[in-house]
Amino acid sequence: MASGGCGAVLPLWYVCFLVLGLAQFGAGQRIPTTLDGPFTPRTVEFDSSLRRGSVDLLPTDPRVAKTVVGDAPEQIALALSTPDAMWVSWVTGDAQIGSQVTPLDPSTVGSTVRYGLAPGVYTFESPPGTSLVYSQLYNFPGLRNYTSGIIHHVRLTGLQPNTRYYFQCGDAATDTFSAEHSFTTLPLPSPSAYPARIAIVGDLGLTHNSSTTLDHIIQNDPSLLLMIGDLSYANQYLTTGESAPCYSCAFPDSPTRETYQPHWDDWGRFMQPLISKVPMMVIEGNHEIEPQAGGKSFVAYESRFSVPSQESGSNSKLYYSFDAGGIHFVMLGGYVDYNMTGAQYAWLARDLESVDRSVTPWLVALWHPPWYNSYSSHYREFECMRLEMEELLYSYKVNIVFSGHVHAYERTNQVYNYTLNPCGPVYVTVGDGGNIEEVDVAHADDSGLCPGPGDNVPEYGGVCRSNFTFGPAVGKFCWDRQPDWSAFRESSFGHGVLEVVNSSHALWTWHRNQDMYKEAVGDQIYIVRQPDGCPYSSMKNYRDRKLPIMFRDEQWWHITNAQRHGGKLIFDDN
Repeated sequence: MASGGCGAVLPLWYVCFLVLGLAQFGAGQRIPTTLDGPFTPRTVEFDSSLRRGSVDLLPTDPRVAKTVVGDAPEQIALALSTPDAMWVSWVTGDAQIGSQVTPLDPSTVGSTVRYGLAPGVYTFESPPGTSLVYSQLYNFPGLRNYTSGIIHHVRLTGLQPNTRYYFQCGDAATDTFSAEHSFTTLPLPSPSAYPARIAIVGDLGLTHNSSTTLDHIIQNDPSLLLMIGDLSYANQYLTTGESAPCYSCAFPDSPTRETYQPHWDDWGRFMQPLISKVPMMVIEGNHEIEPQAGGKSFVAYESRFSVPSQESGSNSKLYYSFDAGGIHFVMLGGYVDYNMTGAQYAWLARDLESVDRSVTPWLVALWHPPWYNSYSSHYREFECMRLEMEELLYSYKVNIVFSGHVHAYERTNQVYNYTLNPCGPVYVTVGDGGNIEEVDVAHADDSGLCPGPGDNVPEYGGVCRSNFTFGPAVGKFCWDRQPDWSAFRESSFGHGVLEVVNSSHALWTWHRNQDMYKEAVGDQIYIVRQPDGCPYSSMKNYRDRKLPIMFRDEQWWHITNAQRHGGKLIFDDN
């Protein structure tokens, strides 16, 4: 007899699903679940009545223009630290760009946040935070250098869960503070408490399409924003401020990949209406590399954003983890060493081993370049990263993986090593935020569009190009039809929202920008955890373990280590 509510463990999932299924996906349709899969691959082609891209907002646009003077704070942003702590970041002073720039002195402006539980009543004041400036310098004649305003980071601690706090940030010594803002803390880690809505988007940029995406995200009222790399696209510009959708096409004579750093300041102002109220967690993409003199890279990214790298035991802002209610998020770096012998892999193994799935049942991973992508753009570009890390993530039963990089949408069936697998993650690509490089429309399985040997070379890491050795595409580099693991794909700008209902069900919804004012969704599915059928295991005993038998789609499937042939999982029906 069923009891215990929808948070109960299987076999009550079906009772829970009947309740959850009362929601509608379109007129008269039940929202599907991953238990209904694997799904027949489906493609929605690009709507030719829409534009594939748009230009960036001008610096004079009210959404990006600077409106404060002196040392008044701007570009105010929040980020999660630990479950009872929050980062508050902002910028003061004027940035400089030119052949000769003189950095501001960070010690001249204080870093304080005063906050409380009621509007205008600031019972608490933070200890002094940290402040810094960064520079983007070039050794090439004619290129303009940049030095930032003063960037402030303050960590608020001892916060209560599910509580609204009102705050101002600024300099206590001169009583120069921002206008009042507020945020609501997330629930503590628990299998029965989750953020209401988590907005997820990649490759946002600062175009008119980006503005539509941001408006749509705000309309969906998220409690957390996850930004999967390629944020401002400042490196789509020359240092003179001239930009183009294709940098290498427009600027073939550029001596290096230039950037226009004031674009970062515009982006910070553009995002402030949302991220001064809702914490934003970022991970780097290739557009954040931004090489400069002295062999430095990622300087703007690491200077501007607070992330819980130290709190999660990472020595790098390029990979870290955090909890949000009953979800453990792992943010991985595709543009830093990901090999099994490297620091990131060692950290990841420790982090995954430390996760208590009785407290945070959901395990979600994010990184910028997708592993499972059937578009021609970036097709199998990060195969080396997949070969190094996929087995580790699979062994700990990561439930969902989100990536960007490809400027389109795609959701997979549950998959492991290119094989349909009921214990594998669902991979979702949401690199469709609206950036200047335009939406991707070509598929690697389209006739004549399979990338060649010189295509899709990653900015970091090696090239692991090989033909498939099993399955319908055996002997080929590309499939000649939409791959079986690709459940749904569509070329359109948009964003997604993850709503974790309980410890077994999470609703994923993808919103297309063109549906902003309609009661419609582009894609929607309940992702269902099956911890009894898909137990996780530490890597130290992974190679010798056997997964117990599990029931799915009226078949008994045995998954054993002995059945792994050349990295392929075989499913028996007996």
